[in-house]
Amino acid sequence: MKKKPVMSWILYDFGNSAFATTMMAAVLPIFYYDVAAKGLNESLATSYWGYSQSIAVLIVAILAPILGAISDYSVAKKRFLMFFAFMGIIASVLLAFVGEGDYLLASGLLIVGTIGFSGGNAFYDAFLPEVSDEKNMDKVSSWGFAFGYIGGGILLAINLLMIMKYQWFGLPNTLAGTRLSFISVGIWWLVFSIPLFKNIVEEKKQQTKRTQSYVKIGFKRVGSTLKEIKRYKQLLIFLIAFWLYNDGISTIIKMATIYGRDIGIDSNSLIIALLITQFVGIPCTFFFGFLAGKISPKKALSLSLYIYLAIVALGYFMTSALHFYMLAICVGIVQGGAQSLSRSIFGRMVPGDRHAEFYGFYGVSAKFSAIFGPFVFALVGQLTGSSRLGILSLVVFFIAGIILLKFVDIDKGQEQARAQTDSDLETVIKT
Repeated sequence: MKKKPVMSWILYDFGNSAFATTMMAAVLPIFYYDVAAKGLNESLATSYWGYSQSIAVLIVAILAPILGAISDYSVAKKRFLMFFAFMGIIASVLLAFVGEGDYLLASGLLIVGTIGFSGGNAFYDAFLPEVSDEKNMDKVSSWGFAFGYIGGGILLAINLLMIMKYQWFGLPNTLAGTRLSFISVGIWWLVFSIPLFKNIVEEKKQQTKRTQSYVKIGFKRVGSTLKEIKRYKQLLIFLIAFWLYNDGISTIIKMATIYGRDIGIDSNSLIIALLITQFVGIPCTFFFGFLAGKISPKKALSLSLYIYLAIVALGYFMTSALHFYMLAICVGIVQGGAQSLSRSIFGRMVPGDRHAEFYGFYGVSAKFSAIFGPFVFALVGQLTGSSRLGILSLVVFFIAGIILLKFVDIDKGQEQARAQTDSDLETVIKT
């Protein structure tokens, strides 16, 4: 394992995670509500943010299979990674120039930035087998994940100082600090991308011949994998449960801050709370891994989903910054654990010779499933004029997910996967 390429790969996650924390979760939602959507009805501003998130995720979900096909068939992963990274970087910087009432421009730049962030990650992930040997791949992947938490958290803390203590930076007001934080995301992302752009050389390989467009190849793969998954009943039940509760989790991540602003919590308290979530999440993710070994992965995952139900209830009745801090701590406790356990449970029931194919489908389907939660939240809020009812609507996603999860037999799912793998192997031998 070469240390320089590995560290360069890890640093990209350290840099681009600032977009996830500052733009998607913490600072931009408040700016959107207070500045970009100024003049709109308050609940309508929250709804428009939800619609923007749904549109962004929908576009990313449609692109995901195509980008996966490009990654596998082309010899231009690095060029595509740079293209999408610069798309996200430029969109981040341009958000600093959004003025009062420019909610359409803000929504457009959010969508472009999200496409850049997610599109870049598709090619970034594909470099993992090239920078690491098979023995150390899990270790390198986890280090990238951890450094992403740290990098996103550090810049979010700096941005919080820019906004709360703007005088320290020679800025005239909080708004100037907010605008500068958007620019800082673009710069941070760019600076920590340079080592990857410079030090990682794409493996030389003969370009795979193809007779169809990347679009046809990408979606043909998704359809083929979906047909295959139907052969694994337990895996399919779990996947449907995952689609439901993951939609609720994704919606909380994307809508919590702007919802807090809508019910009157000040912006500084909201950003501090998101910073708390970021750093609470690191040890608690490891704790849920430990807990899964003690009580079983399924029980640990179910526990995290029940806590999410409590989070939604707390969100509905929330009236103060203290309540939001409590909510932030609760989210930090379960967010990483729920996501990591979902991935590992899925992996337990996947056939041993189909990991890449099934995990690719897992990623694509997760993106599609994350469309509906923000849309439902936004629609309920718009129709009722109450964001509180919007947050309450997420109960449906978690309850449905929990109920379906009860019917999943992981041991039986593993048996089905092994049996199918053995059957496929026998077929290959006979032919």
